[in-house]
Amino acid sequence: MIDLLRRLLAPTPAPLAETDARLALAALLVRVARTDGLYSAEEVERIDRVLALRHGLDAFAAARLRAEAETVEAEAPDTVRFTRALKEAVALDERAALMTALWSVALADGLREAHEDQLLRLVANLLGLTDVESALARQQAEKAERE
Repeated sequence: MIDLLRRLLAPTPAPLAETDARLALAALLVRVARTDGLYSAEEVERIDRVLALRHGLDAFAAARLRAEAETVEAEAPDTVRFTRALKEAVALDERAALMTALWSVALADGLREAHEDQLLRLVANLLGLTDVESALARQQAEKAERE
């Protein structure tokens, strides 16, 4: 965990290994959930579900990854480095799925806050996605929420 932070803070960080990319994604999901100042049970459950589905983890492993990510997120100085590291670790066609996952966490508590919108707009840009692609990801997350 500390090793991940050290690599992310390096002047020219090396590409992330798969386990570090998982942790960076989990930390970014936690950061999105905490952006509005609330970290609700719904958001925690959504993060666990996203991690389980995305990485094929059981509930216990997903919760353990999220708990580790909560510590990393609290110690990480900025969102930019996580997002840039994920951009390097995740293929372009997978980044839209990441945005959908991030939006699903942001919307999990039933509230849409301006701070969350602002953070997700920054993240989409850093992932190399357009505002339109981010909006489509949000719409997919909203649709999944209704189903």
